[in-house]
Amino acid sequence: MGCFLVTGLPGDLQETTVEADNCRVNRNFLDKRAGFTLVELLIVIVILAVLAAIAIPRFMSAGIRSKEASLKANLKLTRNAIQSFNADCGSYPATLDDLAATSAPATGLTSAASSRAISSSDWHGPYLSTVPSDPVSGSGLKYSATAPAVGTVGSATPGNDSGGVPYTSY
Repeated sequence: MGCFLVTGLPGDLQETTVEADNCRVNRNFLDKRAGFTLVELLIVIVILAVLAAIAIPRFMSAGIRSKEASLKANLKLTRNAIQSFNADCGSYPATLDDLAATSAPATGLTSAASSRAISSSDWHGPYLSTVPSDPVSGSGLKYSATAPAVGTVGSATPGNDSGGVPYTSY
């Protein structure tokens, strides 16, 4: 009497009669496609490690790059608000909080840093809903109320950004 060996893929089973002593079948024949070899697994692990070594540093700096982009956007928004305030009132705000005030501030600053009264009819604010902060340092933006830099706003964060540009030059 012969032994039966079922071979093939599911749905495509074939029956093969194997004539052998005591129905023994060479075990290596059945085990050849049973899994992956150690070498195949090591190659896959090495490939994944190389991809991770390339990708992880790019994602690690994504947080700081987003803060730097937010800082640039906050500075641009604040500078535009200062220009609008100056165009309406004929003077610069005495502080950044004057940009978010709900009523006209009593005084502003001239380009020579002297105080100047602001007419409530000239003021069309608030120019900002809230005064933005510096997301890189977590502190407020640096505003100059002294001549010759009256009305300039920048970052007070020391050091350079991820591209090597000083934060103070933003």
